[in-house]
Amino acid sequence: MNTYINKTLTFILAGGQGERLHPLTRDRSKPAVPFGGIYRIIDFPLSNCLNSGMKKIIVLTQYKSLSLDRHIKTAWNLFPRELGGFIDVVPPQQRITTDWYRGTADAIFQNIYIIEMEKPEYVLILSGDHVYKMDYQKFLLYHIENDADLTIAAIEIPVSDASRFGVLEVDRSNRVIGFEEKPQSPKEIPGKAGMSFISMGIYVFKTDKLVKYLSEDHRLEGSNDFGKDIIPRIYSTDRVFTYDYVAAEGPRAYWKDIGTISSYFESNMDLVSVTPHLNLYDREWIIRTNMEQFPPAKMVFNEGDRRGISLNSIISNGAIVSGATVTGSIISPGVKVNSYADVQNSIIFHTVTVGRHARIKNSIIDKYVSIPEGEEIGYDLNKDARRFTVSPEGIVVIPKGFVF
Repeated sequence: MNTYINKTLTFILAGGQGERLHPLTRDRSKPAVPFGGIYRIIDFPLSNCLNSGMKKIIVLTQYKSLSLDRHIKTAWNLFPRELGGFIDVVPPQQRITTDWYRGTADAIFQNIYIIEMEKPEYVLILSGDHVYKMDYQKFLLYHIENDADLTIAAIEIPVSDASRFGVLEVDRSNRVIGFEEKPQSPKEIPGKAGMSFISMGIYVFKTDKLVKYLSEDHRLEGSNDFGKDIIPRIYSTDRVFTYDYVAAEGPRAYWKDIGTISSYFESNMDLVSVTPHLNLYDREWIIRTNMEQFPPAKMVFNEGDRRGISLNSIISNGAIVSGATVTGSIISPGVKVNSYADVQNSIIFHTVTVGRHARIKNSIIDKYVSIPEGEEIGYDLNKDARRFTVSPEGIVVIPKGFVF
Protein backbone atom coordinates (compact mmCIF):
# COMPACT_ATOMS: atom_id res chain seq x y z
CA MET A 1 0.00 0.00 0.00
CA ASN A 2 2.84 2.42 0.77
CA THR A 3 3.86 2.16 -2.88
CA TYR A 4 0.55 3.68 -3.93
CA ILE A 5 0.84 6.42 -1.32
CA ASN A 6 4.32 7.35 -2.51
CA LYS A 7 2.93 7.65 -6.04
CA THR A 8 0.13 10.01 -4.96
CA LEU A 9 0.24 13.81 -5.02
CA THR A 10 -2.33 15.65 -2.90
CA PHE A 11 -3.77 19.08 -3.70
CA ILE A 12 -5.74 20.96 -1.05
CA LEU A 13 -7.88 23.75 -2.50
CA ALA A 14 -7.62 26.46 0.17
CA GLY A 15 -8.36 29.68 -1.67
CA GLY A 16 -12.01 29.98 -0.68
CA GLN A 17 -13.33 33.49 -0.18
CA GLY A 18 -16.21 32.31 1.99
CA GLU A 19 -18.63 35.18 1.38
CA ARG A 20 -21.42 33.42 3.29
CA LEU A 21 -19.14 33.20 6.35
CA HIS A 22 -18.66 36.97 6.47
CA PRO A 23 -17.58 38.67 8.74
CA LEU A 24 -15.46 35.71 9.91
CA THR A 25 -13.80 35.79 6.48
CA ARG A 26 -13.39 39.55 6.34
CA ASP A 27 -9.68 39.28 7.21
CA ARG A 28 -8.90 35.62 6.44
CA SER A 29 -9.66 32.86 3.97
CA LYS A 30 -12.27 30.26 4.87
CA PRO A 31 -9.76 27.46 5.64
CA ALA A 32 -8.04 29.80 8.14
CA VAL A 33 -11.18 30.41 10.22
CA PRO A 34 -10.68 29.23 13.83
CA PHE A 35 -12.58 26.12 14.86
CA GLY A 36 -13.17 24.25 18.09
CA GLY A 37 -11.15 26.63 20.25
CA ILE A 38 -7.59 25.79 19.19
CA TYR A 39 -7.86 24.62 15.58
CA ARG A 40 -8.34 26.14 12.15
CA ILE A 41 -10.52 24.47 9.51
CA ILE A 42 -7.47 23.60 7.35
CA ASP A 43 -6.16 21.41 10.20
CA PHE A 44 -8.75 18.74 9.41
CA PRO A 45 -7.79 17.81 5.82
CA LEU A 46 -4.10 18.20 6.74
CA SER A 47 -4.53 15.93 9.77
CA ASN A 48 -6.32 13.39 7.57
CA CYS A 49 -3.30 13.47 5.24
CA LEU A 50 -0.91 12.95 8.16
CA ASN A 51 -2.94 10.08 9.62
CA SER A 52 -3.34 8.50 6.17
CA GLY A 53 0.38 8.64 5.37
CA MET A 54 0.06 11.24 2.60
CA LYS A 55 3.28 13.25 2.61
CA LYS A 56 3.33 15.01 -0.76
CA ILE A 57 0.93 17.90 -0.31
CA ILE A 58 0.31 21.13 -2.23
CA VAL A 59 -1.91 23.74 -0.58
CA LEU A 60 -3.31 26.14 -3.18
CA THR A 61 -4.14 29.53 -1.66
CA GLN A 62 -5.63 32.69 -3.09
CA TYR A 63 -7.94 34.91 -1.03
CA LYS A 64 -6.48 36.78 2.02
CA SER A 65 -4.03 33.99 2.69
CA LEU A 66 -1.55 35.59 5.12
CA SER A 67 -2.90 34.01 8.33
CA LEU A 68 -3.31 30.67 6.56
CA ASP A 69 0.28 30.79 5.27
CA ARG A 70 1.59 31.60 8.73
CA HIS A 71 -0.43 28.85 10.36
CA ILE A 72 0.76 26.17 7.94
CA LYS A 73 4.40 27.24 8.30
CA THR A 74 4.11 27.19 12.09
CA ALA A 75 1.97 24.10 12.67
CA TRP A 76 2.74 21.95 9.63
CA ASN A 77 6.48 22.17 9.02
CA LEU A 78 6.71 18.38 9.24
CA PHE A 79 8.07 16.68 6.15
CA PRO A 80 11.69 17.25 5.10
CA ARG A 81 12.14 16.99 1.36
CA GLU A 82 15.20 14.77 1.71
CA LEU A 83 12.86 12.12 3.15
CA GLY A 84 10.47 12.43 0.23
CA GLY A 85 7.75 14.56 1.78
CA PHE A 86 6.59 18.19 1.65
CA ILE A 87 3.74 20.57 2.39
CA ASP A 88 4.10 23.45 -0.06
CA VAL A 89 1.88 26.53 0.06
CA VAL A 90 1.40 27.77 -3.51
CA PRO A 91 -0.34 31.07 -4.31
CA PRO A 92 -1.65 31.90 -7.81
CA GLN A 93 1.35 32.37 -10.12
CA GLN A 94 -0.34 33.10 -13.46
CA ARG A 95 1.92 30.62 -15.22
CA ILE A 96 -0.67 29.85 -17.87
CA THR A 97 -3.07 32.82 -17.88
CA THR A 98 -3.25 36.22 -16.19
CA ASP A 99 -6.46 35.19 -14.38
CA TRP A 100 -7.05 34.28 -10.77
CA TYR A 101 -8.33 30.75 -10.26
CA ARG A 102 -11.75 30.64 -11.91
CA GLY A 103 -12.89 27.31 -10.47
CA THR A 104 -11.65 24.13 -8.78
CA ALA A 105 -10.49 22.55 -12.05
CA ASP A 106 -8.79 25.76 -13.20
CA ALA A 107 -6.85 25.93 -9.92
CA ILE A 108 -5.32 22.52 -10.64
CA PHE A 109 -4.80 23.29 -14.34
CA GLN A 110 -2.87 26.47 -13.57
CA ASN A 111 -0.53 24.33 -11.44
CA ILE A 112 -0.25 21.44 -13.86
CA TYR A 113 3.52 22.01 -13.99
CA ILE A 114 3.69 20.62 -10.41
CA ILE A 115 2.10 17.40 -11.63
CA GLU A 116 4.60 17.28 -14.49
CA MET A 117 7.51 17.72 -12.05
CA GLU A 118 6.34 15.18 -9.46
CA LYS A 119 5.04 12.59 -11.98
CA PRO A 120 2.54 10.90 -9.63
CA GLU A 121 0.37 8.00 -10.73
CA TYR A 122 -2.59 9.33 -8.75
CA VAL A 123 -3.76 12.81 -7.76
CA LEU A 124 -5.87 13.30 -4.66
CA ILE A 125 -7.86 16.57 -4.57
CA LEU A 126 -9.31 17.87 -1.30
CA SER A 127 -11.20 20.93 -0.13
CA GLY A 128 -9.58 23.05 2.55
CA ASP A 129 -12.85 24.14 4.14
CA HIS A 130 -14.46 20.87 5.26
CA VAL A 131 -14.45 19.50 8.81
CA TYR A 132 -14.23 15.70 8.81
CA LYS A 133 -12.13 12.61 9.41
CA MET A 134 -11.24 10.33 6.52
CA ASP A 135 -8.67 7.64 5.81
CA TYR A 136 -7.39 8.49 2.32
CA GLN A 137 -5.54 5.17 2.13
CA LYS A 138 -8.86 3.32 1.99
CA PHE A 139 -10.14 5.81 -0.58
CA LEU A 140 -7.08 5.37 -2.78
CA LEU A 141 -7.15 1.58 -2.54
CA TYR A 142 -10.83 1.52 -3.53
CA HIS A 143 -9.97 3.67 -6.55
CA ILE A 144 -7.18 1.31 -7.60
CA GLU A 145 -9.21 -1.87 -7.07
CA ASN A 146 -11.96 -0.52 -9.34
CA ASP A 147 -9.45 0.58 -11.98
CA ALA A 148 -11.29 3.90 -11.85
CA ASP A 149 -10.36 6.99 -13.82
CA LEU A 150 -12.02 9.13 -11.17
CA THR A 151 -13.43 8.23 -7.76
CA ILE A 152 -15.67 10.67 -5.90
CA ALA A 153 -16.15 10.49 -2.14
CA ALA A 154 -19.85 10.72 -1.33
CA ILE A 155 -22.08 10.80 1.70
CA GLU A 156 -25.71 9.78 1.79
CA ILE A 157 -28.30 12.25 3.02
CA PRO A 158 -32.10 12.42 2.81
CA VAL A 159 -33.45 13.27 -0.64
CA SER A 160 -35.24 16.24 0.88
CA ASP A 161 -31.87 17.86 1.72
CA ALA A 162 -29.92 16.80 -1.37
CA SER A 163 -31.03 19.53 -3.77
CA ARG A 164 -28.45 21.92 -2.22
CA PHE A 165 -25.55 19.71 -3.39
CA GLY A 166 -24.10 17.88 -6.36
CA VAL A 167 -26.04 14.60 -6.51
CA LEU A 168 -24.54 11.39 -7.88
CA GLU A 169 -26.71 8.77 -9.55
CA VAL A 170 -25.11 5.31 -9.20
CA ASP A 171 -25.79 1.73 -10.18
CA ARG A 172 -25.58 -1.16 -7.71
CA SER A 173 -21.78 -1.34 -8.08
CA ASN A 174 -21.56 2.38 -7.18
CA ARG A 175 -20.46 3.31 -10.67
CA VAL A 176 -21.64 6.82 -11.54
CA ILE A 177 -24.35 6.85 -14.20
CA GLY A 178 -25.57 10.41 -13.65
CA PHE A 179 -24.64 13.66 -11.98
CA GLU A 180 -26.50 16.93 -11.37
CA GLU A 181 -25.59 20.05 -9.43
CA LYS A 182 -28.45 21.14 -7.15
CA PRO A 183 -31.19 19.10 -8.90
CA GLN A 184 -34.87 19.75 -8.20
CA SER A 185 -35.53 15.98 -8.06
CA PRO A 186 -32.42 14.24 -6.64
CA LYS A 187 -31.85 10.61 -7.64
CA GLU A 188 -32.11 7.97 -4.92
CA ILE A 189 -29.45 5.38 -4.06
CA PRO A 190 -30.41 1.92 -5.41
CA GLY A 191 -31.96 -0.10 -2.57
CA LYS A 192 -32.09 2.93 -0.22
CA ALA A 193 -35.38 4.70 -0.70
CA GLY A 194 -35.42 8.32 0.37
CA MET A 195 -31.61 8.69 0.37
CA SER A 196 -29.24 10.34 -2.13
CA PHE A 197 -25.47 10.34 -2.59
CA ILE A 198 -23.98 13.85 -2.59
CA SER A 199 -20.45 14.67 -3.67
CA MET A 200 -18.12 15.66 -0.83
CA GLY A 201 -15.77 17.48 -3.23
CA ILE A 202 -13.05 14.90 -2.55
CA TYR A 203 -11.57 13.22 -5.63
CA VAL A 204 -8.83 10.84 -6.68
CA PHE A 205 -7.81 10.66 -10.35
CA LYS A 206 -5.46 8.65 -12.49
CA THR A 207 -2.92 11.29 -13.36
CA ASP A 208 -2.97 10.83 -17.13
CA LYS A 209 -6.76 11.07 -17.14
CA LEU A 210 -6.74 14.18 -14.96
CA VAL A 211 -4.29 15.95 -17.27
CA LYS A 212 -6.47 15.05 -20.25
CA TYR A 213 -9.67 16.29 -18.54
CA LEU A 214 -8.05 19.55 -17.46
CA SER A 215 -6.56 20.25 -20.87
CA GLU A 216 -9.91 19.67 -22.58
CA ASP A 217 -11.76 21.75 -19.99
CA HIS A 218 -9.37 24.66 -20.44
CA ARG A 219 -10.30 24.90 -24.14
CA LEU A 220 -14.04 24.99 -23.44
CA GLU A 221 -16.34 27.70 -22.16
CA GLY A 222 -17.61 27.03 -18.66
CA SER A 223 -16.98 27.41 -14.95
CA ASN A 224 -13.74 25.39 -15.04
CA ASP A 225 -15.09 23.42 -12.10
CA PHE A 226 -14.96 19.69 -11.35
CA GLY A 227 -18.58 19.48 -10.23
CA LYS A 228 -20.15 21.77 -12.80
CA ASP A 229 -18.07 20.82 -15.84
CA ILE A 230 -15.71 17.85 -15.70
CA ILE A 231 -17.81 15.23 -13.89
CA PRO A 232 -20.92 15.77 -16.07
CA ARG A 233 -18.71 15.56 -19.15
CA ILE A 234 -16.92 12.28 -18.38
CA TYR A 235 -19.11 9.96 -16.30
CA SER A 236 -20.87 8.41 -19.31
CA THR A 237 -17.66 7.51 -21.17
CA ASP A 238 -15.04 6.89 -18.44
CA ARG A 239 -14.80 4.78 -15.29
CA VAL A 240 -16.18 7.05 -12.58
CA PHE A 241 -17.04 5.51 -9.21
CA THR A 242 -18.57 6.69 -5.95
CA TYR A 243 -16.87 5.94 -2.65
CA ASP A 244 -19.34 5.43 0.21
CA TYR A 245 -17.68 7.51 2.93
CA VAL A 246 -19.90 6.48 5.85
CA ALA A 247 -19.72 2.76 5.05
CA ALA A 248 -15.92 2.99 4.85
CA GLU A 249 -15.34 5.07 7.98
CA GLY A 250 -17.99 3.58 10.25
CA PRO A 251 -18.42 5.29 13.67
CA ARG A 252 -15.68 7.81 12.86
CA ALA A 253 -17.63 9.22 9.92
CA TYR A 254 -18.39 12.92 10.24
CA TRP A 255 -18.40 15.52 7.48
CA LYS A 256 -19.51 19.13 7.43
CA ASP A 257 -19.07 21.63 4.62
CA ILE A 258 -18.44 24.87 6.51
CA GLY A 259 -20.22 27.08 4.01
CA THR A 260 -22.47 29.28 6.14
CA ILE A 261 -22.57 30.87 9.58
CA SER A 262 -25.24 28.31 10.50
CA SER A 263 -23.19 25.25 9.45
CA TYR A 264 -20.10 26.68 11.14
CA PHE A 265 -22.01 27.28 14.37
CA GLU A 266 -23.68 23.85 14.30
CA SER A 267 -20.39 22.04 13.72
CA ASN A 268 -18.75 23.83 16.65
CA MET A 269 -21.76 23.13 18.87
CA ASP A 270 -21.48 19.44 17.93
CA LEU A 271 -18.19 19.42 19.83
CA VAL A 272 -19.72 20.34 23.19
CA SER A 273 -22.39 17.62 23.20
CA VAL A 274 -21.85 14.82 25.72
CA THR A 275 -20.89 12.31 23.03
CA PRO A 276 -19.87 14.40 19.98
CA HIS A 277 -19.95 12.80 16.52
CA LEU A 278 -16.65 14.54 15.81
CA ASN A 279 -14.37 13.18 18.54
CA LEU A 280 -11.34 15.41 19.07
CA TYR A 281 -10.13 13.13 21.86
CA ASP A 282 -9.55 10.08 19.63
CA ARG A 283 -5.84 9.31 20.06
CA GLU A 284 -5.96 6.96 17.07
CA TRP A 285 -6.84 9.83 14.72
CA ILE A 286 -5.23 12.96 16.10
CA ILE A 287 -6.19 16.40 14.80
CA ARG A 288 -2.99 18.44 14.80
CA THR A 289 -2.63 22.20 15.13
CA ASN A 290 -0.27 24.87 16.40
CA MET A 291 -0.45 24.85 20.21
CA GLU A 292 0.24 28.41 21.25
CA GLN A 293 2.19 29.11 24.43
CA PHE A 294 -0.54 29.71 27.01
CA PRO A 295 -0.80 28.54 30.63
CA PRO A 296 -3.53 26.03 31.59
CA ALA A 297 -7.15 27.14 31.74
CA LYS A 298 -8.35 28.42 35.11
CA MET A 299 -11.67 28.65 36.99
CA VAL A 300 -11.65 31.34 39.69
CA PHE A 301 -13.88 32.09 42.74
CA ASN A 302 -16.42 30.10 44.70
CA GLU A 303 -18.10 32.69 46.90
CA GLY A 304 -21.89 32.71 47.13
CA ASP A 305 -23.23 33.44 43.64
CA ARG A 306 -19.78 34.45 42.37
CA ARG A 307 -18.51 31.17 40.93
CA GLY A 308 -16.27 30.26 38.02
CA ILE A 309 -18.33 27.50 36.39
CA SER A 310 -18.08 25.74 33.03
CA LEU A 311 -20.72 23.22 31.94
CA ASN A 312 -20.72 21.20 28.68
CA SER A 313 -18.08 23.50 27.23
CA ILE A 314 -14.60 23.50 25.75
CA ILE A 315 -12.21 25.73 27.70
CA SER A 316 -8.88 26.27 25.91
CA ASN A 317 -5.44 26.97 27.31
CA GLY A 318 -4.94 30.41 28.80
CA ALA A 319 -8.66 30.99 29.33
CA ILE A 320 -9.85 32.33 32.69
CA VAL A 321 -13.46 31.97 33.83
CA SER A 322 -13.44 34.34 36.81
CA GLY A 323 -16.62 34.13 38.85
CA ALA A 324 -18.69 33.67 35.66
CA THR A 325 -20.83 30.92 34.15
CA VAL A 326 -20.08 29.34 30.77
CA THR A 327 -22.59 26.82 29.36
CA GLY A 328 -22.54 24.90 26.07
CA SER A 329 -19.82 27.14 24.63
CA ILE A 330 -16.34 27.11 23.14
CA ILE A 331 -13.81 29.38 24.83
CA SER A 332 -10.60 29.92 22.84
CA PRO A 333 -7.07 30.54 24.17
CA GLY A 334 -6.47 33.71 26.14
CA VAL A 335 -10.15 34.56 26.72
CA LYS A 336 -11.18 36.09 30.05
CA VAL A 337 -14.80 35.90 31.23
CA ASN A 338 -15.21 38.22 34.20
CA SER A 339 -17.35 37.98 37.33
CA TYR A 340 -21.13 37.49 37.07
CA ALA A 341 -20.98 37.25 33.28
CA ASP A 342 -23.07 34.53 31.61
CA VAL A 343 -22.06 32.92 28.30
CA GLN A 344 -24.44 30.40 26.69
CA ASN A 345 -24.21 28.45 23.41
CA SER A 346 -21.53 30.72 21.99
CA ILE A 347 -18.11 30.61 20.35
CA ILE A 348 -15.57 33.04 21.77
CA PHE A 349 -12.39 33.51 19.72
CA HIS A 350 -8.86 34.21 20.96
CA THR A 351 -8.09 36.90 23.56
CA VAL A 352 -11.65 38.21 23.87
CA THR A 353 -12.55 39.82 27.19
CA VAL A 354 -16.11 39.50 28.49
CA GLY A 355 -16.93 42.22 31.01
CA ARG A 356 -18.61 41.80 34.40
CA HIS A 357 -22.36 41.13 34.35
CA ALA A 358 -22.35 40.78 30.53
CA ARG A 359 -24.78 38.26 29.03
CA ILE A 360 -24.05 36.47 25.75
CA LYS A 361 -25.95 33.70 23.99
CA ASN A 362 -26.10 32.17 20.48
CA SER A 363 -23.17 34.32 19.37
CA ILE A 364 -19.78 34.14 17.68
CA ILE A 365 -17.29 36.73 18.87
CA ASP A 366 -14.17 37.07 16.73
CA LYS A 367 -10.68 37.89 18.05
CA TYR A 368 -9.57 40.95 20.01
CA VAL A 369 -13.00 42.15 21.12
CA SER A 370 -13.67 43.57 24.59
CA ILE A 371 -17.30 43.16 25.67
CA PRO A 372 -18.27 46.05 27.98
CA GLU A 373 -19.59 45.51 31.50
CA GLY A 374 -23.32 44.75 31.51
CA GLU A 375 -23.54 44.34 27.70
CA GLU A 376 -26.18 41.92 26.35
CA ILE A 377 -25.66 40.11 23.04
CA GLY A 378 -28.09 37.59 21.55
CA TYR A 379 -31.08 38.71 23.61
CA ASP A 380 -32.43 41.54 21.43
CA LEU A 381 -31.77 40.54 17.82
CA ASN A 382 -33.19 43.77 16.39
CA LYS A 383 -30.72 45.78 18.44
CA ASP A 384 -27.91 43.37 17.54
CA ALA A 385 -28.71 43.59 13.82
CA ARG A 386 -28.11 47.34 13.89
CA ARG A 387 -24.54 46.77 15.06
CA PHE A 388 -23.52 43.26 13.98
CA THR A 389 -24.22 40.47 11.51
CA VAL A 390 -27.20 38.31 12.53
CA SER A 391 -27.77 35.10 10.56
CA PRO A 392 -31.27 34.01 9.47
CA GLU A 393 -31.12 31.47 12.32
CA GLY A 394 -30.52 34.21 14.88
CA ILE A 395 -26.77 33.73 15.41
CA VAL A 396 -25.04 37.01 16.23
CA VAL A 397 -21.53 37.51 14.82
CA ILE A 398 -19.24 40.26 16.14
CA PRO A 399 -16.32 40.93 13.76
CA LYS A 400 -12.66 40.84 14.64
CA GLY A 401 -11.45 43.87 16.59
CA PHE A 402 -14.90 45.46 16.93
CA VAL A 403 -14.87 48.44 19.33
CA PHE A 404 -18.03 49.18 21.29
